[in-house]
Amino acid sequence: MIIRRRLLCAALLLSVSLPLAAPARAIDSGALFETELERLSEILGALHYLRPLCGAKEDQKWRNEMRALLEAEAQAQDRKVKLMASFNRGYNGFRQTYRSCTPAADLAVRRYLDEGAKIAREITARYTN
Repeated sequence: MIIRRRLLCAALLLSVSLPLAAPARAIDSGALFETELERLSEILGALHYLRPLCGAKEDQKWRNEMRALLEAEAQAQDRKVKLMASFNRGYNGFRQTYRSCTPAADLAVRRYLDEGAKIAREITARYTN
């Protein structure tokens, strides 16, 4: 399974440098790949809600990154539905909890940026040629 160039573009926004590397070594790499893409989608949704709430002037940046991820990795409708559901879960989970930026919301942003960058690096390292 090859990650398309657009996934790397989405991942770059989460991290300064995301190197491309070798193929997967996991036993069930397909299931792991799906799990990682769903988590990355959830993080993008959370960031789409939290970053503007905490003052970032990013407008639709994270939604656009999700669109790029869908274009690159969700050719099948069932995959697209799963990834969109993950994005919405991330967004709605924080929308239900936070109405203003709090120290906890700011901490969540920092943690999600770190986790998203880590997942993006792992995905590109495992699944690209």
